[in-house]
Amino acid sequence: MIVLPAIDLKDGNCVRLLKGDYSTVHKVADNPIETALAFQRDGAEWIHMVDLDGAKDGVTVNHGIILKVCEQTSLKVEVGGGIRDMETVDFYLQNGAARVILGSAAVKNKNLVVEAVKKYGDKIAVGIDAINGTVCAEGWLDNSGVQFIELAREMEKIGVSKIIFTDISKDGMLSGPNLNQLDELKSAVDCDIIASGGVSNLKDIINLAELNIYGAIAGKAVYTGDLSLRAAIEIGKRVENME
Repeated sequence: MIVLPAIDLKDGNCVRLLKGDYSTVHKVADNPIETALAFQRDGAEWIHMVDLDGAKDGVTVNHGIILKVCEQTSLKVEVGGGIRDMETVDFYLQNGAARVILGSAAVKNKNLVVEAVKKYGDKIAVGIDAINGTVCAEGWLDNSGVQFIELAREMEKIGVSKIIFTDISKDGMLSGPNLNQLDELKSAVDCDIIASGGVSNLKDIINLAELNIYGAIAGKAVYTGDLSLRAAIEIGKRVENME
């Protein structure tokens, strides 16, 4: 299982939110590049980066920082936030990003997902962010009314191979991931599932690994020190080697 430390960017700063609420934004690190390099030193191979300004406004405000991480580290960068047209997909993937996440577009512009997957295959992931099982879009501000399993099945039919699932109620709360919904999702589709939201300690990493989840995103717990990134990565590798 791959462990992906997370950097969320707002106004050029590394921040975290609680339950996706922009009014709770708080800075967690001084320098995004130095933070990414620290993750690399801890053994990370992948990093999950989100442009929160882009997610809310549909414009890639923080792309300069994201591309610097691509250039100045050996990390494979998975990037999301404000990616709502092929021009932006091309921009990131042709300038060093390893994977692009389509979130709101999966709900509101399925033709973009079709086009992106046709062109880039498994370099395209779909982010499914849900509260009470219902998918939200536009930086989690817009409830779509679509159930997360329904959207996942639709994305699988399109050819999406990787789904990043976030239970918004868990995000930033250090209360553990929603194992039930993740298990339900894994049973419903054959896509690789990356779990996001709620990872708080090594037990959560073990629980996700035991579900045979493809990847786990770790955010707030890494910054607070509740989760050792190095230890989490080692657990992920150990489980992978046992399979």
